[in-house]
Amino acid sequence: MIKHVVMWKFKEGTEAQMNQFLDGLRGLVGQIEVLKSLEVGANINPKEKFSASLICEFDSMEDLNSYATDPRHVAVASICKDITLERVAVDFEE
Repeated sequence: MIKHVVMWKFKEGTEAQMNQFLDGLRGLVGQIEVLKSLEVGANINPKEKFSASLICEFDSMEDLNSYATDPRHVAVASICKDITLERVAVDFEE
């Protein structure tokens, strides 16, 4: 099992776009069959640096790569391009 963890720092004043992006990610569940699970949410702790995070699971790195290039994911990901200041990710095998 591959866990894919992502954190974003968004520009101030972009909460509406951030929420649209996070809702779009949630909407991919059940739409992209290689996506086994997905948890995503906005950070509720103002002391922390990042605005939102995502944790999702895949059976293999090939499935993760398939998800990353799926047109439905690409369309959702395009929402955050103009509002992202920083993005970090890690993938690990469990």
